[in-house]
Amino acid sequence: MRFASPPAFHRLAGRAVPWFACAAVVLAAMGLWLGFVVAPTDHQQGEVYRIIFLHVPAAWMSMFLYLVAALHAAVGLVFGTKLSPLMSRAIAPTGALFTAIALWTGAAWGKPTWGTWWVWDARLTSELILLFLYLGYIALVSAIEDPERADGAGAVLLLAGAVNVPIIYFSVQWWSTLHQGASIRLDAAPSMTHTMLAGLLVMSLACWAYSVAAILARVRCLIDERAALEAQA
Repeated sequence: MRFASPPAFHRLAGRAVPWFACAAVVLAAMGLWLGFVVAPTDHQQGEVYRIIFLHVPAAWMSMFLYLVAALHAAVGLVFGTKLSPLMSRAIAPTGALFTAIALWTGAAWGKPTWGTWWVWDARLTSELILLFLYLGYIALVSAIEDPERADGAGAVLLLAGAVNVPIIYFSVQWWSTLHQGASIRLDAAPSMTHTMLAGLLVMSLACWAYSVAAILARVRCLIDERAALEAQA
């Protein structure tokens, strides 16, 4: 596929970034309006539940982006593609950002509902480990000067850490935790009103569009940096 070539992908990404950035702004405005204005007050938690419109999309993206980064790492290891490790590098900072947002909003939500900012339960602890995996990957590939060795070592770390993602997702089913179960499941109807669900899904699309825009912009910079290094070699 011709877009697997870094120069071709560089051009494609340059055209796509403004569109995804605009989509992220529009979708975020719609999602926040639905979540903080249209959606009704929860009969149990009151207004504090509205942090769900930031917390849940951020948590979803933190896990999804890690799996995408790990997939690119696997493709780079198996097929030796030049673009794949750059994609993993571009994804990691955005994934770390969403993980940090998920942890922060979770703490802000936990204080009024649980009476504490933090508990070492399975869901929160495994999400914190995810943040450490992102930061560890970023530190590792930055510390190794040889790009190929850095890409290989980073790929191994990403693939080894991928086992943490299903642990995060299924932790509330496997262990007894304070964290509530999933509000949206594939095998059951959503346990929320239609306006709540709409706000949550639109905010998730906004986070996805932002992620695409940020990752494509970052990978263009990485392609330029790698090309400059290869020209000097």
